[in-house]
Amino acid sequence: MQRPIAFDLTRLVTRLRHASPSGIDRVDLAYARHLLGQAGPRFGLVSTALGPRLLDRDRAWGLVEAVSAGWVEDGTAEDDAVYRRLAQRLGGARAPESAGPPARADSARARRLIQARASATILRGRGIAALPEGSLYLHSSHLRLDRPARFDWLYDRRDLRAVFFVHDIIPITHPEYGRPGEAERHAERLRTIGRHAAGILANSADTAARTREHLAATGLPAPPTAVGHLGVEPAFGRTGPRLAPDRPTFLVCGTIEPRKNHLLLLHLWRALAERLGPATPRLVLVGRRGWEAENVIDLLERCPAIREHVVEVSGLSTHGLAALMRSATALLMPSFTEGYGIPIVEAAASGLPVVASDIPVHREIGAGFCDLVDPLDGPGWLRAVTDLAAPGSERRAALARRLDGYEIPTWEAHFAAVTPLLESLR
Repeated sequence: MQRPIAFDLTRLVTRLRHASPSGIDRVDLAYARHLLGQAGPRFGLVSTALGPRLLDRDRAWGLVEAVSAGWVEDGTAEDDAVYRRLAQRLGGARAPESAGPPARADSARARRLIQARASATILRGRGIAALPEGSLYLHSSHLRLDRPARFDWLYDRRDLRAVFFVHDIIPITHPEYGRPGEAERHAERLRTIGRHAAGILANSADTAARTREHLAATGLPAPPTAVGHLGVEPAFGRTGPRLAPDRPTFLVCGTIEPRKNHLLLLHLWRALAERLGPATPRLVLVGRRGWEAENVIDLLERCPAIREHVVEVSGLSTHGLAALMRSATALLMPSFTEGYGIPIVEAAASGLPVVASDIPVHREIGAGFCDLVDPLDGPGWLRAVTDLAAPGSERRAALARRLDGYEIPTWEAHFAAVTPLLESLR
């Protein structure tokens, strides 16, 4: 696209304090690299308390790569200290050696230095008047949308076309799973989008439909929408490092929060432990502790029956997660609701069988290869785990066969799906 484009870098800048990226961070990074790497006038935009600051392509690209460098994403699985510790825990053997330099002890200090340099770069940015007439403005995260005043500059630049990416509207449709007040904040984000969007991008047809329904119900215009399934990072695949767990090992990936339904799995694991003792399969929870999850945390910290069979891990690199997926028995995804469900397609790319909750978006992205079980069907999940953990499991073999010929979603396909909408906005 030769048309001038300004990509909103605000979230990427704020994520400098984190050692590894979240799912939305990965979307932001993919969009930043895709758009800034194209021919034509390209800019980065950062929202500040003093108004938006505009960066030319070179400064914007430098900022993006500085943020990426601050995340623990390069190197191999063996370079990841978190992965090495996990491998030792799961296999009961010596952790694999790092093939590269050890993790930097001063990584937090290095990120602070990058953040200081980024702030100086942003301060040297120009005002929004420098953005060429008729430009496209693209915002691929939800950040700051609950502060509508941060986007009032769009009223002054009616020549621009604004496009927003909606990842989900879960805080509105399922407010019981979020922090107090999050439903109101997310409704404000959707109002901001409704006021300014010439187009909306979504990660799934389910998210797009729910977004259009919400906008219509609140009297806001529903602009054209494009759907692009999210790409899988190159680290995920059937070849590469793997470990050797000493017993059947199941994964569940995502922030520990109520809608992910970890509570169901932990109760199942307690029942399995009481029945099987040392032969109980292992459950690995990949993700940080989130909000409103006290019941899950109580089980993790205070239930002796599951202590030897459930492992928590956070801060795992992409390469470490990919190696873990290549080594496990199955991915379990019992969520009550999702906007997309990236672990499902990452697992499929890695050749890992998947059992997921029977919800619309999981049917959309995984109906061809997942076993789908109602998120409230405890006995059904127990049967799935028991069947898959059995020696020579026929159910696992059948699920693995469904992955033969699986076409891995790519970022190239994602951008091919959304570009026609971007090019149509004049």
